Order: sequence, then C-alpha cells, then structure tokens
Amino acid sequence: MCDEEYTPDIISVIDEEGKEHVFEELDRIETDKGFYVALSPLPENPGEDDEGEFIVLKVDPGDNDEATLYPIEDDEEYNEVGEIFLERFKELFSDDE
Repeated sequence: MCDEEYTPDIISVIDEEGKEHVFEELDRIETDKGFYVALSPLPENPGEDDEGEFIVLKVDPGDNDEATLYPIEDDEEYNEVGEIFLERFKELFSDDE
C-alpha cells in the first residue's frame, strides 16, 4: 500500500493570444515521430467535472529548460498518437482491479 498522496503535474500554457490555460498532465510518450503529451483542462471552478476530455500536443524540447507545445497538424499523426494515448488510458483506468 502506498502512503504517498497523489499530486498532479500542473502545466500552464499561454496561447497565441496571450491567454493562460491550465492543464493536468495525464501522460507523455515518445514515438519515432517525436515527443507528445496528453493534457486535461482543469475546471475553472472547483467541483466541476472535466468529462474525461484531453488534448494531445507535440513537444519540442528546445535548447533551454522550457519545452514548446504545439498542435499536431497532420491528421494521420494525430490519430496515431491519440490511439496510443487512448489504449494507455484504458490500461491505466480499467476496472479489472
């Protein structure tokens, strides 16, 4: 049994218009096409349900300590990476315990 309390990884993203969006990082993967992250938007009001939504962004690690996240433009790449995350979530959150 684990005595450690779960602490989510919270990420703040500034969009092209300068608006801040706050997400919980759900998972990250690496494929032969690059690095990707799955993020779930945090509700603006505590107690709101996020309805299991998540977004997938490509990660450019860059040369400094701050990575750049950007949308996946290629539909095939997006679908491929999205399916990987969906399968991983099914395994992580299955009720077969």
